[in-house]
Amino acid sequence: MSADVKSLIQEGADLTDRALEELIPSADTVPTSIHGAMRHSVFAGGKRLRPVLAMQAGVTIAGALPAGIERLGAALEMLHTYSLIHDDLPALDNDDLRRGKPTCHVAFGEAIAILAGDALQTRAFEVLAHLDSPPAATVHIIQLVSNAIGTVEGMIGGQVLDIESERLKPTPELVEAIHRAKTGALIRVSVVAGGVYAGADAADVARLDTFGRKAGLAFQIVDDVLDLTEDSEHLGKTAGKDQATEKATWPAVYGIEQSRRDAAQLVDEAFAALQPYGSRADGLKSVARYLVDRKN
Repeated sequence: MSADVKSLIQEGADLTDRALEELIPSADTVPTSIHGAMRHSVFAGGKRLRPVLAMQAGVTIAGALPAGIERLGAALEMLHTYSLIHDDLPALDNDDLRRGKPTCHVAFGEAIAILAGDALQTRAFEVLAHLDSPPAATVHIIQLVSNAIGTVEGMIGGQVLDIESERLKPTPELVEAIHRAKTGALIRVSVVAGGVYAGADAADVARLDTFGRKAGLAFQIVDDVLDLTEDSEHLGKTAGKDQATEKATWPAVYGIEQSRRDAAQLVDEAFAALQPYGSRADGLKSVARYLVDRKN
């Protein structure tokens, strides 16, 4: 990762963390167990890529970082973390390690982990409802986010497809459907919501949606490859889980090398959607490039 991209991501992560610190109740707020669990997972060291994508989409539209957009980023990170807490539960992926630390249910028990995920989702929508954006834009963002984490081509629907496809022969159509919904939808909506917050019109939204769809799919393809090629220490989560549970993954259909080529092509296609914005989109492009060049 170049120094410029590293600095851009770190600055966005710092902004997000300050907002999260303010927006999530302290660990000594009663009931302490739930707030401790929420903070355990939220502050476990995530890269904050979804908030950074939202911020850079805002820069692409507005030419500068829109004031208050870090609260949108914080809400997106809460939703992402909620999905990870639930994904790690014994009833789903049954994982003990996340971001290099014990998963929420390992540290706090299953009941509190389930409720911590619920609480982060609820808090995220409360934050979204109070964004410093025009009412129409706020409602639009809530509509977009609700759809992206829902059951029809959204994150929850993708999770269901993922569970039900275990140990079945993966097909190209199934793998793409899972990836676009389970992981790609939240990445896509992070980009689009960031643009809407910054004042995007319908044409802007369409371009950002295209970019987000392609970048989101590339991200998950790379995630599949890393699960096969990196160890748990580098990943910060248990390596080899996809293969062990016979999940439907891109490499299972296309192989590792073709998967890498597909991810790179998707990023190139995503960049083409941003051509009208010139240098204003450089930050957004650099984050997308990082998505496919990363090693964890």
